[in-house]
Amino acid sequence: MEHSHRYHAYPTQEVAEGLQHHLNVHRQLYNHVRWDYTNSPEDDKPSEYDQNNKLPEWKRKWPVFAELYSKAAQATVARFHRNLSNLRKKKEKGYNVGRLKRQASTDYRSVTYNQSGFDLDEKRGRGRFAYVRFSKIGWVKIRYHRPIPDCATINEVTFEKATTGEWFVSFGLETDDANLPEKSDVNSLDASNSVGIDLGILNYVHTSDGKTVDWLDLEDAYERLQREQRELSRKEKGSNNYEKQRREVAKVKRHIKRKVLDYQHKITRWLVREYDAVFVEELEIKGMLEQSHNARNKQDAAWRQFITLLEYKAKLYGTHVVQVEARGTTKECASCGVETEKPIWVREHSCPSCGFECDRDANAAMNVLQRGFAELGLGWPEDTPVETALPTDTIQVSAKRVVETGSLGA
Repeated sequence: MEHSHRYHAYPTQEVAEGLQHHLNVHRQLYNHVRWDYTNSPEDDKPSEYDQNNKLPEWKRKWPVFAELYSKAAQATVARFHRNLSNLRKKKEKGYNVGRLKRQASTDYRSVTYNQSGFDLDEKRGRGRFAYVRFSKIGWVKIRYHRPIPDCATINEVTFEKATTGEWFVSFGLETDDANLPEKSDVNSLDASNSVGIDLGILNYVHTSDGKTVDWLDLEDAYERLQREQRELSRKEKGSNNYEKQRREVAKVKRHIKRKVLDYQHKITRWLVREYDAVFVEELEIKGMLEQSHNARNKQDAAWRQFITLLEYKAKLYGTHVVQVEARGTTKECASCGVETEKPIWVREHSCPSCGFECDRDANAAMNVLQRGFAELGLGWPEDTPVETALPTDTIQVSAKRVVETGSLGA
């Protein structure tokens, strides 16, 4: 399993200047790789292998490229071709895409050392600090808030300059699946140790066993962001005051992003520790964000990130996570399967066919749970009717309880 650890970095002024210089040179190399590819004949476009073979020639012709570590330079070439591949995949899916753009200094913010050219010294730092050495740059101090597991192998290390001007170091890790906990037997799953999740509108999530988690309150943070953005609009673009205020705006945005990510870490950790199987809707996020109503809340929810974290943590805790078809989970009755149209403002499910009544999101969550069992080929247990599987009362879990590491954050 591949995963990563990210750490805040505190380079000295001299090392920070070296990091910035190498970042700029790698950006120039990326743009040159793009130029070389764009100006090649359509029927003879160079591959990643071809352009890697051109690196020695480019280093002789432009000595600034010779300052780069060889593996890091190859990783920059690979970065261009990876972006090119992603662009092709989007085009194949019907997206209207253009060409890869030339990278400006504000766009290119990270450099990766792949396989070699770096060292981690966990003993050199005091307290919760360690040091990372980048070849041709030097040692960088990091806040080592969580050690890298002994069972993990470091495949690559990336240094990054955030929009706030801060530096970060990320380790790309790989853990042998043999060192991960085994998942429980699929045939042993039932409604008591499994849960379906509806990613809601009034609540952040609604589970099939009647628990709801509130939205994270970000109103104060967004009010501050608006104030800082208004202040930025009054500055002369390109001035020192403009750059200073731009960093203030970036810090508020980073604060919001971190709060959402921390919130999702706590919720997903609770889910994978509480249940043997978690079933979640496979959402079409792009289309949802294009709808006019409640767009900012949907973006704050970062549901694609939520599902990615859920799948990642499921591997660490040996939990089954299955995405199911989302279409019709709200309309379909969880008891008899009859579909009923419901406008967005109707928050209760009342089936005209069988008379089953419950909360709209609870009904959707139960449908997700049933579809999850069908996806695993288990079928819905006949001795567990939906009326008994659904709780009569809804347990509301506040956002404050999650953040303060109560039962959800344990």
